[in-house]
This record gives sequence, structure tokens and C-alpha cells, in this order.
Amino acid sequence: MSSPASAPSHAAVDRVAAALAAQGLEPEIVWFDDAVTTAQLAADALGVEVGQIANSLVFTLDDEPILVLTSGAHRVDTEWLGSELGGVIRRASKETVKAATGQVIGGVAPLGHPAPVRTIVDTDLAAYPVVWAAAGHAKTVFPTTFDDLVRITGGTPRAVEPAREPAAESA
Repeated sequence: MSSPASAPSHAAVDRVAAALAAQGLEPEIVWFDDAVTTAQLAADALGVEVGQIANSLVFTLDDEPILVLTSGAHRVDTEWLGSELGGVIRRASKETVKAATGQVIGGVAPLGHPAPVRTIVDTDLAAYPVVWAAAGHAKTVFPTTFDDLVRITGGTPRAVEPAREPAAESA
């Protein structure tokens, strides 16, 4: 990992840092030596639980881009969430991701986009005092809180998969 003084510069990361500052936040953006393209890799590199990683996933909801910030501990149930949101969710193409966010898959941050993107924030992230989100590049993350993630994105907190039934206790 790089210290702030030796951290490289990247236009998308600079936009994210500026967007964070505009929201009154100046977290340290952590640069990794290698890309952390999965929640597990990011969690391992940071020494945190995988559930603390806020994956930024871009989908389309009836052909409009939508950003889903989900806990790395599970997947988005796109059929269920689409139904909950009143439409059909599909995985966005890399071109749609780039056009909507100004960033590439693997490094999509929750903010710093050319224009606001409708955002859903997984309520499972609220279980952690600190969550980590991408900062515009596959080698970058920044720490934040669930409440700040909702605030800075203008996002809607909600489940991204149906509630699990509790396991039945044996008699």
C-alpha cells in the first residue's frame, strides 16, 4: 500500500477526492500495489471483514443506469431487486458503466460521476462502523460510514436480496 505522499495520481481518483471534499469528507485514499478486483481481495489487503467492502455495481433498471453499493458478503438478487424497484435489472455493459460513472469496472466509486446516478445502498453495510469503497481506480479504496455513504450518494438504503428465513431450531 502507498502512503499519501507517495501515492500516484489518476484523474478519476482526483475527481473522487474532490467530490468527497465537496461533501465535507477528506478520508485517506489507500492505493494498493496491485488491483483489488474482488471484495475478498480488498478485505484481505485491508485486514477487514469482506462484509465491510462496499462493492460498486452498475446495472441498468429498464435501460437507465443504477448504482448498487452492496456488501461484499453477498450478491445482489437482481430479479428480486428489480421487482422491488418496479422494473428489470440487467448487468450494465462496460461502455454504460464508463459513460454513467466516468470510471471503469473494478474501480467504480460511489461518487465523482459526470452526473448523478440513482444509487441503492445495501442496508447490510450499516452493521459495520467503517466500510470501504472504491475510489475511482481498481487499486484504490477509501474508508467511510454507512450513513456518510448514503448522504454523499443521495442513495436509498434498502436490502438488495430477500430476507433470509432463520434456520429452524431442532427440537
